[in-house]
Amino acid sequence: MTTAQRIKAEIGLLLYPDVQLAAVHGLTDLFRIASDMSAAHGDPQAPAIRVSHWRQMVQENAAQEHATQGDTAVECVFDSHPSPAHKLGHLIAPPSLVMPARMQPMAGFAAWLTERHGEGATLCSVCAGAFLLGETGLLAGREATTHWAFAEALAARFPAIRVDSDRMVIDEGDIITAGGILAWTDLGLTLVARLLGPSVMLETARFLLIDPPGRAQQPYGRFVPRLDHGDAAVLKVQHWLQATGAKDHAVPTLAARAGLEERTFLRRFRKATGLRPTEYAQHVRIARAREALEQSRRPVAQIAWEVGYGDASAFRKLFQRVTGLAPADYRRRFGVAA
Repeated sequence: MTTAQRIKAEIGLLLYPDVQLAAVHGLTDLFRIASDMSAAHGDPQAPAIRVSHWRQMVQENAAQEHATQGDTAVECVFDSHPSPAHKLGHLIAPPSLVMPARMQPMAGFAAWLTERHGEGATLCSVCAGAFLLGETGLLAGREATTHWAFAEALAARFPAIRVDSDRMVIDEGDIITAGGILAWTDLGLTLVARLLGPSVMLETARFLLIDPPGRAQQPYGRFVPRLDHGDAAVLKVQHWLQATGAKDHAVPTLAARAGLEERTFLRRFRKATGLRPTEYAQHVRIARAREALEQSRRPVAQIAWEVGYGDASAFRKLFQRVTGLAPADYRRRFGVAA
């Protein structure tokens, strides 16, 4: 990167405990490459992106073992363009190497992020980094995304967030969240387009051989039923639906298996699983259809019949609504059968 380049913006990456360093260094490299692409046309004043890394430090004191959040400070530990003055336009919470349930509380980082947001910084997250943004309280009432496998946990921990795990990137202007573990590429390119323009973003994507932003998370998701809700009658029905492929999901049949009156069964099933029985059965069937499309070359109409849909046209419509792709497109993307 030429020193003559004009710094367009500074992007800070958070080095919180158990952060995924591959994402930190990958984003650092992506922004450098984008800055190089910006300068490639010969303009000595082409805009560039400054990248810094920030870690929460514990202040040295006599009772360090009793240190509180008030004893901590967030400090810069790497700077692509070293300077004592920082003007953080964007801050990114990268993915975590541990599951959300094992992520440490980060009240100090959350307070620091809230202050920077109040000064005009755009806050961003990737995958489980959304849990750190959630601690700020700034996502309350907003749409946000995270990895599809963590969406339920994010919604449970922060009920005021409107979680949408079908989308890969949700850009709300001053807060941007990205979904999957490798969605740092989508977020990075989104910021490059915003700061350096769409042409530089496309050149960067071509050089790195990655897709430009615009992907959806929906096709990658998997139906993960809730089984730890503690309602034995509902769990018995869930096990039966999985074992039979949900071929028969009539409410009277399911209620009888649960040993419950129909209205009571419907209420308890929805409370335990978050879905109505019909919706639950659809997810079970579509999960089986996904597997058949991935692992075989059987015709779509045959797969539709095998999973319980006599009308192949209706099956195609439902499959696209659930996965975001038509069955044939899904097979082209994920099929592994020779």
